[in-house]
Amino acid sequence: MLRIFPSTLFFLVIIVTLSLLCQATNNNGWVTDAHATFYGDLKGNETMYGACGYQDLHKQGYGLNTAALSTALFNHGLACGSCYEIQCINSKWCKPGTIQITATNFCPPNFTKTTDIWCNPPQKHFDLTEKMFLHIAVYQAGVVPVQYRRVPCVKRGGIKFLLQGNQGWLLVLVFNVAGAGDVNNVKIKASNSNNWVQMSRNWGQNWQVIQNLVGQGLSFQVTTSDGKMVQSDNVVPPNWQFGQTFEGKNF
Repeated sequence: MLRIFPSTLFFLVIIVTLSLLCQATNNNGWVTDAHATFYGDLKGNETMYGACGYQDLHKQGYGLNTAALSTALFNHGLACGSCYEIQCINSKWCKPGTIQITATNFCPPNFTKTTDIWCNPPQKHFDLTEKMFLHIAVYQAGVVPVQYRRVPCVKRGGIKFLLQGNQGWLLVLVFNVAGAGDVNNVKIKASNSNNWVQMSRNWGQNWQVIQNLVGQGLSFQVTTSDGKMVQSDNVVPPNWQFGQTFEGKNF
């Protein structure tokens, strides 16, 4: 009779776990245990607004190269703005080549269904625009297995700051972020002060500060998930108004 001691069992568990991780991620950074579907139409009529706070993906520079992420990838909104390369694999419906997309929305789970549960945890899933899906698979597939990996975001121009709120509360949508793409810290400095003030995440990539900053010039420090920071000094003039967008530096 074969006896397995506790220490031996522990090492067996470690070996199996490492083996599974190696199967899911290959040497080029690809994660292979994911799927993709699509929504909307070829014109992207359903790409406006979403859980990241971006208000018009066409006007704000994201276009149709976007995706809604499942719970496992969305990470409570922290993934907003991150960029991915995606490739269809292991299906007769696949087309050659890859696509690159920006995470701009959330694909919510549906726990009332026993089928079509691609966005339920713990599944890694990308709900693409129809145009992007058709770059990697045929329409009839509906859903295909994919592999994906994080890639640097390439954006035109600088980081954009959309100012919203009221006299006692400033809400800033930060978008068009290059590099890592996903912002995890924002600070603001008014022209009548030398101090940088910490902003808090309201939702998605909307950042807030409870102060009356009307009539003051504004500067921003934006830090992404890789720890890099870019500072845009006096990017907003003192005569700014709510609803206006201003452009700063980019990574």
